[in-house]
Amino acid sequence: MAIELRRGLSPARESLSNGAVLLVQQTSMAPAVTIECVFEAGSLCDPADLPGVSQLVGRVLDRGSRRRSASALSDALDDRGVALRVSTTRHRLSVSCTCLTEDFADVLAILLDVARRPTFPESEIEQLRAETVTALRQDDDTPAVRVLDAVAALIYGADHPYARKAKGTLASVERIRQEDLLAFHAAWVRPSCLTLAIVGDVEPAQAIGLAAAELEDWSAPAAEHVPVTPPASAAIRGIERIAMPGKSQSDIAYGFNTIRRLDPRYYAYWMMNNVLGQFGLGGRLADNIRERQGMAYYAYSSFDASVGEGPLMVRAGVDPANVERTIEAIDREVGVLAADGPTAAEVSETREYLVGSIPRLLENNPGIAAFLLTTEQYGLGLDYDRRLPALLRAVTADDIHAAAQSLDPAAASIAVAGPLDAQ
Repeated sequence: MAIELRRGLSPARESLSNGAVLLVQQTSMAPAVTIECVFEAGSLCDPADLPGVSQLVGRVLDRGSRRRSASALSDALDDRGVALRVSTTRHRLSVSCTCLTEDFADVLAILLDVARRPTFPESEIEQLRAETVTALRQDDDTPAVRVLDAVAALIYGADHPYARKAKGTLASVERIRQEDLLAFHAAWVRPSCLTLAIVGDVEPAQAIGLAAAELEDWSAPAAEHVPVTPPASAAIRGIERIAMPGKSQSDIAYGFNTIRRLDPRYYAYWMMNNVLGQFGLGGRLADNIRERQGMAYYAYSSFDASVGEGPLMVRAGVDPANVERTIEAIDREVGVLAADGPTAAEVSETREYLVGSIPRLLENNPGIAAFLLTTEQYGLGLDYDRRLPALLRAVTADDIHAAAQSLDPAAASIAVAGPLDAQ
């Protein structure tokens, strides 16, 4: 596929009269097609007093439609060797699968039926509610999850949607009823919120025709998008320590609020994060904390610019006795990068690494579908894959240095979970 797409993607895009957007990229490396149906309907859209509705919608969505019972859906997919995947994030609810080209028309009809006409059977809700409760209790006993929840609340404030627990709480999940799922679906699973990506061994005109025939009778008012308000900037360090006796490891999350995805500084932040905690075996953080000092089981950073201001997060898992030394080491690496900026070698190597990784994003049908959906979500243009290398090459050392200067260790938000008596 890398050879086939060496000149870049050439997707067909069609916007239907009801607001749905269709994206089709033809490939021919295998007789298969990936279908990904995405609605702008994630946990951001949960009622403020009932977090977890979107997650439960995603879990029950494929358990029966008005046209097909749960068993009929299961049989139709099993006969074709297809497994539906339903997932929910902050901003999206997605239904996806990969099927053989010969089954594309039938599977597309099934997938869109599941997305459009779920019945949310009471029996399935109760079973999946119980599974969600179990998952929440497991999260409460997992240091790596606890620190992420805690640091998000520190960065954004407890009332911000980015600090909301996507799975909900034990109390809220117990209160969710069938009518809540139906109301969420009616409000947010609408054609105006839909982007359908189809990638594989199928003619674009054929794919668009089939998808349009499945969707053209669907009409609903455009949904009102939920705004994401910027969080207040932290002026001082915030730290929360979560006692979890009996754990053998302490987990640390050390983060900052940064920028939105469409901020023009995005590419500088992306490269800065790579220098700090991604490049090679984990950038400067892993080189110091894990390799030279031997304090961490893992150490890295991540950068998640989104519709709203996303976090830059440093994560580390350490022996409880090394928590304070690890935080000091993170402070040092963040502070030195902010003070001095990257080296010339780091800029060059990071740039070439990120440019060189672009073909890997597009090496299979699901990867291409994900890339196209992100491109559409942020309005980056159908030629974005061809423009991306130049955007990265335009970033200078001064741009990266300026991004790093926005990270002040004195204003970091930090959460630690583990056996605190050992620290």
